Amino acid sequence: MPHIIVEYTENLKEEGNIPALLQKINESLIAEGGLFPVGGIRSRAICLQDFVVADGKGEDDAFVHVSLKIGSGRPEDAKKAACERLFAVIEEHFQHLFQKRYLALSMELFEFTHATYKKNNIHERYR
Repeated sequence: MPHIIVEYTENLKEEGNIPALLQKINESLIAEGGLFPVGGIRSRAICLQDFVVADGKGEDDAFVHVSLKIGSGRPEDAKKAACERLFAVIEEHFQHLFQKRYLALSMELFEFTHATYKKNNIHERYR
């Protein structure tokens, strides 16, 4: 962990540069200095082809929603700071689009409180 899921509306596909956003997200989490294990970071994006924004009458309304899923046990202040920095990365990435179109950005943190089941040998590469 962490796992990142970026949902974005199809009308951002051309200009949104989602692969670059995923890379920036991973870099932001790595920069947290060990708060998140590098070998556990997984980012992916889901392009939403069917969506309605607000009343559905907007000409080209768009949105991006990021879910950050982490295991439990990290201090509250560290989670808050990491989320604020990560959201700043997302805002910066879409700043050029935010200036020229209607766009909603959001992010939420999910912290698992129950056991998770996983097997991962990628961690070995970072030891």
